[in-house]
Amino acid sequence: MNPTITGALVGLILAAAALIFGFWGFLLVALFMAVGALVGRIVSGQIDIRSIANAFSGRSTS
Repeated sequence: MNPTITGALVGLILAAAALIFGFWGFLLVALFMAVGALVGRIVSGQIDIRSIANAFSGRSTS
């Protein structure tokens, strides 16, 4: 999908959430969208969760 269209749709969803649910609802919808995008990238293999866990635990790769 075109990044411009994707950005417009995300903006539309967030604007609707802000109008319908108020500020806190807007933040909650934005948080859920970010978590969903992260999970999608992990499932598709674009993000390696093991390397992130190793970075947070202090392990380094050589």
